Amino acid sequence: MNELGPRICILGPSNAGKSTLAHTIACANDLTCVHLDQLRHVPGTPWTLRDDEAFQALHDAAIAEDRWVMEGNYSRLLPQRLARATGLIVLDVSTGTSLLRYVRRCLDGGPRIGGIGATRDPIRWAMLMHIIGPTRAGRRRYAEVFAQSALPKRYISGSRP
Repeated sequence: MNELGPRICILGPSNAGKSTLAHTIACANDLTCVHLDQLRHVPGTPWTLRDDEAFQALHDAAIAEDRWVMEGNYSRLLPQRLARATGLIVLDVSTGTSLLRYVRRCLDGGPRIGGIGATRDPIRWAMLMHIIGPTRAGRRRYAEVFAQSALPKRYISGSRP
């Protein structure tokens, strides 16, 4: 991934593998791994949102650093992130794969890479509906961002569940 530079932005649908990929790239390239869910939500809570200003301040401080791989979407702050990024990765998996990974992640239990708590996440109806609904439109947005980006980039699709 060295050709993507020292600041890599990873986008993709929920449960596409963004957190795991970011962690792997960070470890292999001595980069700070930033999971946007951990900045957006209060750690140790059942996905309680931070207020918008606090999240933006944490986001902006993270992108100001020199070396990072950052995973997560949060489209409102994407322009600032891409302006600082030196490389882009877009992951694309099917809705079925996202659903299967979500359910498996919830049932497997324990902390996970990029998670916000020390316990397993319960299966939540709102998350299932997010994967089935808005995530589909998100895939189109990520493909458009990829097509329009002049950054060095990789598009990875069809990952196994």
